[in-house]
Amino acid sequence: MVRLVLVLGDQLSPGLSALRKADKTTDLVVMAEVMDEATYVPHHPKKIAFCLMAMRKFAHRLRADGWQVAYTQLDDPENTGSISGELIRRAAEFDAAGVVYTEPGEWRLIAALGDLPLRSHCLPDNRFIASHAEFDAWAAGRKQLRMEYFYRDMRRKTGLLMDGDQPEGGKWNYDHDNRKPAPDQVDFAGPLQFEADEDVLDLVEARFAQNFGTLRPFWFATDADQAQEQLTHWIEGGLPKFGDFQDAMLNAHRFLYHALISFYLNAGLLDPLSVCKQAEAAYRAGAAPLNAVEGFIRQIIGWREYVRGIYFREGPDYVTRNALGHNRALPPVFWGGKTKMNCMGKAVRQTRDEAYAHHIQRLMVTGNFALLSGVDPTEVHEWYLAVYADAYEWVEAPNVIGMSQFADDGIIASKPYISSGNYIHKMSDYCGSCAYRVQDKTGPDACPFNLLYWHFLDRHRDRFKGNPRMGNMYRVWDRMDETRRDTVLKEADAWLDRLDAGEGV
Repeated sequence: MVRLVLVLGDQLSPGLSALRKADKTTDLVVMAEVMDEATYVPHHPKKIAFCLMAMRKFAHRLRADGWQVAYTQLDDPENTGSISGELIRRAAEFDAAGVVYTEPGEWRLIAALGDLPLRSHCLPDNRFIASHAEFDAWAAGRKQLRMEYFYRDMRRKTGLLMDGDQPEGGKWNYDHDNRKPAPDQVDFAGPLQFEADEDVLDLVEARFAQNFGTLRPFWFATDADQAQEQLTHWIEGGLPKFGDFQDAMLNAHRFLYHALISFYLNAGLLDPLSVCKQAEAAYRAGAAPLNAVEGFIRQIIGWREYVRGIYFREGPDYVTRNALGHNRALPPVFWGGKTKMNCMGKAVRQTRDEAYAHHIQRLMVTGNFALLSGVDPTEVHEWYLAVYADAYEWVEAPNVIGMSQFADDGIIASKPYISSGNYIHKMSDYCGSCAYRVQDKTGPDACPFNLLYWHFLDRHRDRFKGNPRMGNMYRVWDRMDETRRDTVLKEADAWLDRLDAGEGV
């Protein structure tokens, strides 16, 4: 009897556990482009196009490998509009005995598949280094779940950058070498540009024209071979300087030395352990320095694995947490509204055009702005989930709810990631062409980050005054002249009032 094998749009890996468990001579692979998955947040058109193109190519690859595939396109008149609906339809069509599937990366889809009126078998996602049980065992009994210690265990487990039982070079973490300001010039050409499926672009253009984001030009890789081509291109040209400048931002360079492979990792087109081994091989061959390779590997086997562990450990309510009680509506600037802040304008326009921004643009520009302004973290979470092509809830929610917005009350971060304008000035050339003056702490031209930074600390003093990593900030605030403190708070309040009124800020 036929059994259905579900493959989701972010599970495009031939070694997927559901495929490994299946029998290609009798079982039927089910893949479906459905409106439920395209619209649960208003996804960036580039993300939708990427998923559809990659899914269609993967289905073709499976058929070429001997699998039977029932594939539903978005514009199929018989499309039921949901993953559950398509499984039920295909089960009736093929008289299927049940369905086997790999665990999805979002609680809402886990719940939907758990309610199927079909005999079903959910398998662990075998594409990660740490299982849920392994992460929970590591977390058990710890007062603080700091990524650094988890990362060391992942290094030991994988053997990556290890010298016997010690870390390569004698240190686990070379992050202090990876914070150089923006360079004067960038000598890496950026990501490769790949040919798009025009039929998919036309479909997305017709169905999702109102979504925030520019669809064309479309340049993403959409199959495993192209993704590997991009990885090789970056290891050869971008990795050597990636570490030095991974936190930097430039007006004229959107990508700098970043790999731009998170889309492909999170959709299953690249294997994370293979990616790390290729980066390590570049170090062993003398083609890339240790600080760059260690920093890159830490993002994958450390941070990526860690946030997945947090997401599943904390449960479905994680995305609604709001430890700081922030309730301001997401301002129009996040959707391209008028702003005089060059850093925000640059980050949002890049997000609109590319469905991508690197981690510092997300954390210390848009995330910092939302946190200092007191924006509702659920709205912030839904924005990040909507606008980035690499965003799936398992990876996006901990980065936003935890790392960026401190809404989980310190599960991930030991303190809020906030800064005045000085950090952005140090790490970018944004401030030189901004209407505001980063040097001004008060007054009509003062950088809003300078005002909002102290406003945040003042209004959350009771919560953070005892935090050992924030004591110096409060001492600086307390040493200020009282008149100056009053001026800062009044000007910040007035600025937030203008923000609430929908004025361009």
